[in-house]
Amino acid sequence: MENKIKIYSFFSGCGLLDLGLENAGFNIAMVSEKYEPFLDAYKYSRKKLEKTKPEYGYFKNDIQNYLDDVSLLGNIIRNECDDTIIGFVGGPPCPDFSIAGKNKGIYGENGKLSEVYFNLIEKYTPDFFIFENVKGLWKTRKHKEFYSKMYKKMEKNGYYVFDKLLNSLYYGVPQNRERIMMIGIRISNRKNKKEIEYLISKFNWGLKNFNFLERIKKVNWPLTNPFEENSKIDMPKGIIKNLTVQYWFDKNNVESHFNSQDYFLPRSGLEKMKIIEEGDVSKKSYKRLHRWRYSPTAAYGNNEVHLHPYKTRRLSIAEVLAIQSAPKKFELPKTMSLTDMFKTVGNGVPVLMMEKIAKELKKLLEECI
Repeated sequence: MENKIKIYSFFSGCGLLDLGLENAGFNIAMVSEKYEPFLDAYKYSRKKLEKTKPEYGYFKNDIQNYLDDVSLLGNIIRNECDDTIIGFVGGPPCPDFSIAGKNKGIYGENGKLSEVYFNLIEKYTPDFFIFENVKGLWKTRKHKEFYSKMYKKMEKNGYYVFDKLLNSLYYGVPQNRERIMMIGIRISNRKNKKEIEYLISKFNWGLKNFNFLERIKKVNWPLTNPFEENSKIDMPKGIIKNLTVQYWFDKNNVESHFNSQDYFLPRSGLEKMKIIEEGDVSKKSYKRLHRWRYSPTAAYGNNEVHLHPYKTRRLSIAEVLAIQSAPKKFELPKTMSLTDMFKTVGNGVPVLMMEKIAKELKKLLEECI
């Protein structure tokens, strides 16, 4: 079964989510990303990781085009073997649902894409799907209405649907990042709904202990320290080391990483930058991370500026990739603009988070389908 679960990836970005799935044993069969710089970054990073090209290749395409009757996607799926398990995976652009973003919901240009994604699932009926997005889609009343509508739509189309609001901290990722994840498994004739419901009731989202977040909150994390260039601070006792920024900086050897010098140079605000204490993330902009604490959500739009804990500069791409739990060998090409680099990494799903969820999902799929 290992080589029979194929992923059709949409809104693929630079491939962080897909890498997590691949690490868990899924096969990336098709990659679709409309924005060419992101698609080029996906191709580049796979080469650096020595990954093979997806079976059906890369497509620079608007997802709306796959709804056409003569779409290439339909032809590919029709030629799949009967024993192949097909999964659609997508995290449509989220600023229209983000509390800190545009908040236009389904009426925004990006918001509309979420509905198109569900229409795509309805049209091609893959064996399972994954939908990932910001917590605003779950917690904001006007967006929750749309979310509930899509949830019910998938149920009507023969899927057993389950979802959860998850925090990447659960998974050993050094980042306080909440995201909603919805999974749907198509009910087959081999298993009835009650059997699937029982199997799904045991699904633990890749977690052994759902109370881990409470344990994290009880840790006596350091708050702030006066900022000093290249200062040394010993790791406090009693913290969870693998959830700290410094642990991941060391793990990925960020100072020697290919993207270590890829960061924005300040045109102004340098003096302001120097007075912000290490660990002060209280402001919307100019947040300075603490080396011995986890990062706030890796989001670098809407004037959010995240500063290095003990250097007078912003974070580098190498450091942001570490915060997203990408492997040390994951790189972005120098041909990308810094804006595109930070956007695609910030939009991605942390690799380790997706990998742990996917390992449990793979077991579930093999039992349900």
